[in-house]
Amino acid sequence: MSIPSPDPAAASRVAGPGGVPGSTQSAPQPGALIRPAASTPPGEAGLTPSEIAKLHALRRMKLIATALLALMAVIFAVSFALQGRYPWLQYVRAASEGGMVGALADWFAVTALFRHPLGLKIPHTAIIPTRKDEIGASLGEFVEDNFLSEAVVREKLASVGVSRVVGSWLANPVNARRLTAELASAAQGAMTMLSDDDIRGVIEGLVRTHLVNRDWSPELGSLTERVVASGSHHLVVDLLVDKTAEWLTQNPDSFSELVSRRLPSWVPSFVDRIVDERVYYEALKFVQAVQQDPNHRLRLALDDYLRQLAVDLQYDPVMRERVETAKATLIDDPRLREIASLAWESLKDALVASLSQPDSALRQTVESTFVDTGNRLQTDALLASKVNAWAANAAVHLVQNYRHDIAAVIAETVERWDGEETSRKIELQVGKDLQYIRINGTVVGSLAGLAIFTIAQAAVTLAS
Repeated sequence: MSIPSPDPAAASRVAGPGGVPGSTQSAPQPGALIRPAASTPPGEAGLTPSEIAKLHALRRMKLIATALLALMAVIFAVSFALQGRYPWLQYVRAASEGGMVGALADWFAVTALFRHPLGLKIPHTAIIPTRKDEIGASLGEFVEDNFLSEAVVREKLASVGVSRVVGSWLANPVNARRLTAELASAAQGAMTMLSDDDIRGVIEGLVRTHLVNRDWSPELGSLTERVVASGSHHLVVDLLVDKTAEWLTQNPDSFSELVSRRLPSWVPSFVDRIVDERVYYEALKFVQAVQQDPNHRLRLALDDYLRQLAVDLQYDPVMRERVETAKATLIDDPRLREIASLAWESLKDALVASLSQPDSALRQTVESTFVDTGNRLQTDALLASKVNAWAANAAVHLVQNYRHDIAAVIAETVERWDGEETSRKIELQVGKDLQYIRINGTVVGSLAGLAIFTIAQAAVTLAS
């Protein structure tokens, strides 16, 4: 009984590569062909799925146009060979001959746009790769002159109706909620990324630039002068006097205690009471007199003081220096900085908490504001016209100031493209339609050849 020889493939499946049992991968046998991995078809490397589909359509149309040319050639050869036996084939020959001429001429014209026909460097061929810079500049000028003009922009925005479109979009609660959520997310991200120290530094810089480093005395003096001249400060004086009289009437014991504290300790208690009562009634009487008399000497003295203060703030160097010193001292006070820091941290925490909650009062307020704005844009004709005018003016301003820059971007972008790559991409976009030119040229050439031959034959017949 003979023992069968072991199957190498089976042994490989059992042992596996490297002698590892259980592996199902077979080792390559000597002389066996190793198939390469699937590769990208020629001409499709680096293309998007959409561009690959356009490439297939372009190849299909090229094949149809070339097949039509070949058909014309076959018809021409057959008709030319048999026209002596069958005279009517002369008309077929003429039609096919014209079709070949039209097909070849249009093939040359279409091919010359993108490359040199048959690789021959004929002048004025491969127009796109050799003149792409001029084409880019011309395209930029065309866009600038025909699209980025004030008349075109205003006409387009007027036809669109910016206020109507924006209003209808904002009036939809779903859109308003989405916009609010996006703004809240952006605000949260900004506050998270910003450092508290950076914010404090920016605020301190703004304060020093606009408050500390600026002399406010003339402005304060001018403001005080206008307030005193208009009598607006009388309202504040009346309020202070009324509140003082009210407090004295309701708190006699508290006032008496304040007076008693300032008397010497050796003064008898009955004297304290007499002094307290006397001072209290005199103070109450004085305040009530100021309260009832618009021309009281205290009011007049206050007016005179404010008028003089207004003049000193504007023209007295000593007073202005005092104001600047007091301002600098206040700004540089560490306690004020601490209060400002705590205020910012509290404000930031409150904002982050409100923005993170979809049902917070802040987000609901913003959302309702968007919806209300959208409704008003649709119903308020005056507001809508203002928004449309603002949008048109803003767009025209951008166009007038940056139209040349936009056109330059187009030209510079085309200049950076590789010539062959540019030709290839443009051919993918329009090449399919250009193949119809070849097909139409073949048909038109056939009809033209037939018509010319027919007219010539008719002329010969008439002449004879």
